[in-house]
Amino acid sequence: MARIRLVAGFLTVGLWTLLSRVFGFVRDVMMAAYLGAGPVTDAFFVAFSLPNMFRRFFAEGAFNFAFVPIFAKKHEAGEDAESFARDAFWGMAALLLVFSTIAMALMPLLVWAMAAGFAGDDRFDMAVVFGRVAFPYIFFISLVALLSGMLNAVGRFTAAAAAPVLLSVTFIIAMLLADRAGWPMGLTLAFAVPVAGVAQLVVLWIAVQRAGFAMRFRRPRLTPELKRLAIIAAPAVLAGGVVQINLIVGRQVASFTENAVSWLSYADRLYQLPLGVVGIAVGVVLLPELSRRLRAGDDGAGQHSFNRGLEFSLFLTLPAAVALAVIAVPIVSVLFGRGAWEQADTDATALALAVYAAGLPAFVLHKVLQPLYYARHDTRRPFHYALVSMVVNAAVAIGLMPFIGFIAAALATSAAAWVMVWQLWRGSRSMGRAGQLDAQMRARLWRIVLAAAVMGAVLHGLHLALAPYLVQSGLRYAALLGMIAGGGVAYFGLGQLIGAFSIGELRAVLSRSRRSAPPQSDE
Repeated sequence: MARIRLVAGFLTVGLWTLLSRVFGFVRDVMMAAYLGAGPVTDAFFVAFSLPNMFRRFFAEGAFNFAFVPIFAKKHEAGEDAESFARDAFWGMAALLLVFSTIAMALMPLLVWAMAAGFAGDDRFDMAVVFGRVAFPYIFFISLVALLSGMLNAVGRFTAAAAAPVLLSVTFIIAMLLADRAGWPMGLTLAFAVPVAGVAQLVVLWIAVQRAGFAMRFRRPRLTPELKRLAIIAAPAVLAGGVVQINLIVGRQVASFTENAVSWLSYADRLYQLPLGVVGIAVGVVLLPELSRRLRAGDDGAGQHSFNRGLEFSLFLTLPAAVALAVIAVPIVSVLFGRGAWEQADTDATALALAVYAAGLPAFVLHKVLQPLYYARHDTRRPFHYALVSMVVNAAVAIGLMPFIGFIAAALATSAAAWVMVWQLWRGSRSMGRAGQLDAQMRARLWRIVLAAAVMGAVLHGLHLALAPYLVQSGLRYAALLGMIAGGGVAYFGLGQLIGAFSIGELRAVLSRSRRSAPPQSDE
């Protein structure tokens, strides 16, 4: 039953994240058609990245990785978990209010720090305006992250996983209204950002109320428990800051090439689909599960949870990475190739996508390995590892920029991700049984790799065969779907044949998950 609940959690979060990414694709396709890869798009992507960068810095990463284990422990022990959560919620709200006000006043400095290449042209002024409009999003979405952590800790995954859909839906509605009313598209998108944040906070607030947590207002105060939380979170906050420095380095490199910020952003959206569906789903479910197992001293169950998360991740991530690399050009061309989009945009975005795809398994493995540390309240070692990763990222991005241009930013991101995973894996060797591969994982790993490699060869052949149809407007979608379907048949067919996974086992887990998941996750 423990395995069923764990996989049910993966599936609940993964399926809702998939739906979010589908709406995200619709949003990105519309943006590409309306704006293409031009100065307005560059300015908006930089402006939108600012609240998202600080959100990951403050909430989704460091704070939640420290908050969730403490909250889960209190909840399971019957202690006053809600009081602790209320102190954390209203304390964070006060901090974010002050921080947002200061950041909006200093927006020109923030834009320059993110994209110095914009200085002296229209992109800079637009990014400042868009940034001031969009930045309040950090206030709402950071509080959403805390409420999501509460729900995940008590086994309620649906609302937290579903809320991100509202961001893309808000963007889609905003673009349709702007197109019909003649509003400036970039500014309309900027206003849509905080509106989406409000919508997400309302949904999560209702879900937390239904879960039995009133969360009434409490005057912000620094309690001993919050001090302990801050001490645990501090190294992870620093580690999160290192990760965001990597992002800033990439943006800076891209900002000196016209349209490169847009190319990298569109490519980022594409590889974020499998990363979100698999990596985030596993990371969200695995941290509370590992925390419970390790706190109970059950290393065997902890090892099982870790290995099933690893197996689930590689089972879906490796074929996704191969597909994104092998057929990057048709994917980008079919999805974005309309309206203001040009062939040069397709070529540059596809190149970035292929480079990001090389790092996709590392991005997901990072999500699987990190909970091994945070479940033990070990935030120091991930910080030290992140520092090394930051140095690698900066060296590759800045060092190769004069030779290969904007693509150095994508190459640096993938290289740094693999360095981070290698360090996390090496460090986990000292954790005893919980972080070790079990017999099933060792038996299936090479089979998954082989099935993904054969699938890549099949995709390449299908690309050559269907190339004439990929440029015909009436057939391009069918041709792309045919390639994906052919690759999927090759992967799943060979994988089943050589024992990379069991279709019967997956079917049984899915069937049981549908029966067992509602008590765990329905809101």
